[in-house]
Amino acid sequence: MGNERQNFLPEIDAEALNGEAQAGPSWKNAKWPLAAPGDNDDLTQGLDPTAMRLAVKKAVEKTGKPVDEKAVEQAAADSIRAMLLIRTYRVRGHLASDLDPLGLSTRELPEDLKLDWHGFVGEALDRPVYLGGTLGLEWTTPRELVAILRKNYCGKVGLEYMHISDVEERRFLQDRFEGPDKVIEFTQEGKRAILSAVIRGEEYEKFLGKKYVGTKRFGLDGGESMIPALEAVIKYGGQYGVREIVYGMAHRGRLNVLANVMAKPYRVIFHEFSGGSANPDDVGGSGDVKYHLGTSTDREFDGIKVHMSLVPNPSHLEAVDPVVLGKVRAQQAVRENIGAHDEVLPVLIHGDAAFAGQGIVWECLGFSGVRGYNTGGCIHFVINNQIGFTTSPQFGRSSPYPSDVAKGIQAPILHVNGDDPEAVTYACKLAIEYRHRFKRDIVIDMWCYRRFGHNEGDEPSFTQPLMYAQIKNHPRVSELYSGRLEAEKVIAEGEADSIRKEFDDHFAEEFEAAKSYKPNEADWFAGRWSGLHKPADPETARRNVHTAVERKLFDSLGRTLTTVPEDLEIHKTLGRVLNAKRKMFENGEGFDWATAEALAFGSLVTEGFGVRLSGQDSGRGTFSQRHAIWVDQKDERKYIPLTTLPHGKFEVYDSPLSEYGVLGFEYGFSLADPKTLVCWEAQFGDFANGAQIMIDQFIAAGEAKWLRANGLVMMLPHGYEGQGPEHSSARLERFLQLCANDNIQVCNITVPANYFHVLRRQMLRPFRKPLIIMTPKSLLRHPLAKSPAEDFQGDSHFRRIVSDTTEIADEKVKRLVLCSGKVAYDLIEKRDEEGLDDVSIVRIEQLYPFPGEPLAVRLKRMTNLEKVVWCQEEPKNNGSWFFVENRIEEALIASGHKEKRPFYAGREDAASPATGFASRHKVQQEALVSIALGLADGGAAQRSGQNKQKA
Repeated sequence: MGNERQNFLPEIDAEALNGEAQAGPSWKNAKWPLAAPGDNDDLTQGLDPTAMRLAVKKAVEKTGKPVDEKAVEQAAADSIRAMLLIRTYRVRGHLASDLDPLGLSTRELPEDLKLDWHGFVGEALDRPVYLGGTLGLEWTTPRELVAILRKNYCGKVGLEYMHISDVEERRFLQDRFEGPDKVIEFTQEGKRAILSAVIRGEEYEKFLGKKYVGTKRFGLDGGESMIPALEAVIKYGGQYGVREIVYGMAHRGRLNVLANVMAKPYRVIFHEFSGGSANPDDVGGSGDVKYHLGTSTDREFDGIKVHMSLVPNPSHLEAVDPVVLGKVRAQQAVRENIGAHDEVLPVLIHGDAAFAGQGIVWECLGFSGVRGYNTGGCIHFVINNQIGFTTSPQFGRSSPYPSDVAKGIQAPILHVNGDDPEAVTYACKLAIEYRHRFKRDIVIDMWCYRRFGHNEGDEPSFTQPLMYAQIKNHPRVSELYSGRLEAEKVIAEGEADSIRKEFDDHFAEEFEAAKSYKPNEADWFAGRWSGLHKPADPETARRNVHTAVERKLFDSLGRTLTTVPEDLEIHKTLGRVLNAKRKMFENGEGFDWATAEALAFGSLVTEGFGVRLSGQDSGRGTFSQRHAIWVDQKDERKYIPLTTLPHGKFEVYDSPLSEYGVLGFEYGFSLADPKTLVCWEAQFGDFANGAQIMIDQFIAAGEAKWLRANGLVMMLPHGYEGQGPEHSSARLERFLQLCANDNIQVCNITVPANYFHVLRRQMLRPFRKPLIIMTPKSLLRHPLAKSPAEDFQGDSHFRRIVSDTTEIADEKVKRLVLCSGKVAYDLIEKRDEEGLDDVSIVRIEQLYPFPGEPLAVRLKRMTNLEKVVWCQEEPKNNGSWFFVENRIEEALIASGHKEKRPFYAGREDAASPATGFASRHKVQQEALVSIALGLADGGAAQRSGQNKQKA
């Protein structure tokens, strides 16, 4: 700036401005010191007039020159105002940034970003101001300062970051944005590569539009700058150690990403557009529309190969987000090295309206700092169309930006103009660097537009005529950028047209090749899935495998589960629980549900499998039954017995209070790692309805739609205990309604050993299917719900049907009561109390695939059978009745009882799944048990129940 300014006021001694460190509300509990200009980014701290005057005076005195009190006071005041101006731009400069390609968003310069707001008017505009190194400047003038700040913060990229508490993170971003020399600059080679990628994306969309007129493709038209930007993620990610990227995105631009980022062959996509299947002929499955499909591939930049996968997803916007995060977490766990977070990167591509409007986005953002769910940072790329379907932003959200929700986790946000491909690419480059450095989420909000509406068949001018009048006359991204590069002499005039023709010719060749294209072998059992396969036929899916364990392992696990380290002070009640467990192993009797589960987990870990259990209370168990984690009562140190076992890995996490997000995360984890038993446990089974989208779209239908197997286990506490409508039913009927084509397994298990075997069967079979278990509540401690040691050993296995606990000769049975779940014990106790010796009670432990063949064999042996009853606790329009009725009838026909039909015994139809009155529940339960056993007819029991309730 010259000697004149240096002579005006000598350099201020930074020490004079430093005070003692004070704590701030930091994300990482960092200390915010009172600092000199340039030494701290929170410039309002410590810069009061008195402190500044003293600092200036001290600095002048050190020079030995006379102190001009008036000059010192003026300089101190100017410096403080300049620091406040800088801070205002850091906080609010993005509000004046040039973001909207269409120029329709009014973004006037806020008053507090103007010099006069801060007291700089007249001659003060050109008066030297001392900055002490801030923005890389020692001295400047207010006029020059504001020009630099507008260049830094009000250009094509608007940065929001001052909501971040951590000083180091803020300084990192300032270092890359602030200063007179900070410009976005690429080499000529880089600029040509960016232009080529933009043109490739544009010409691809135009080619599809010509060849498949009127066909939905949800094109990227207007947002093509995303293509070079995502390639930058691969290129620079590879340089920072990324070896795998998992993408999740919805419709908008998906086909373009598949082709031009994921390198899915154009001929394959053209084949799908022509009505061809993406699957080989012998694979089967329902398939899905092309803009839901995923793919995986390898791409190489600068000699570094990066594997990429795009996760398939339904039309439920953002539903794929937790699946991606879970899959990434699993891949990171498989790598098991210190740099695993660096090696596997999640990238989520969002729509603006969905990012602001879908609650699942926040659930996923909430995972970012939570143990067991964080992935070392996710890059969020928002394709900001400035419209959601037909809804304008002012009607679709209450915040200025769609990305504002990300401020809740203190993620930096880069708003960027989509008509500037260099700016968008730079934002992605910076995002990769930030993620690598801080292991945290970051958001890129690319402002663009949809050239053809929500899809290519829409008429967007119905609802946004002004916007689409502007879009009609707005030049394409490649036209703007190629013109800029021509002006910069980076490319010759007309060179962009040659690039366009080159791509168009290539697309035409691929279009011809698509006519003879045949899908190759499906890849869903490659990689970590090697050795697994689809069941050969439906019967294979029902076949049991050997799941018992050797006595030596059984006893060893018993010691692990009951031995308390000497230095651990456990809760006295837990001590009693462990004493009871020791007696189980000593006597070989009375093994309860929680112990059977721990034995299953422990045996799988010992055999080399992983086990991951998560849920809102999974460590202790919702009903204080599991105690997978022992907490020291003096210092809350945690001890997890199953983590001491060799070979495999056991993890248990108390999850965030989320169903939708956490279930999706665990589904994604299981998708990536078939060698880990992944279990999600609902606090109460009823709460699973908060995750219904994951159940319907992914768990039940994912294999059929996308050829992706999954072995997730859902544990849903279910059972009518008089606890009201939200703590009784896991909505068993909904899962049964989804059952078809051997897609899932649904069990309602009543025997601890059977639970042990079904969990082990889940991993020991050579295929994977989701397993839905209606887990118990009262049966966790029910005196009859116990298993002996021999039921875990020898030739024992999972039993789809459990026989009556009372031995009744088949030929003596006149009334057969079939049931599932807790009600079996109510029936057994009442039957034995009444001395009914011709009534057999048989439990169907696996409802789907339904054990029709073994049931028919049993029925055939009952030669004097007169009546078959299905008994359930749930209302008639809920539960299993409508699912099992026809299947029981088929078994009756197959067994020779053609004239018989099953009868229903249970609660009447009801809008609410259960009563909230304990007394009414008791009456209803007694009535349905009596009806099932033939002690009362339905009408009489109902009248009796009503009379008792009135009394």
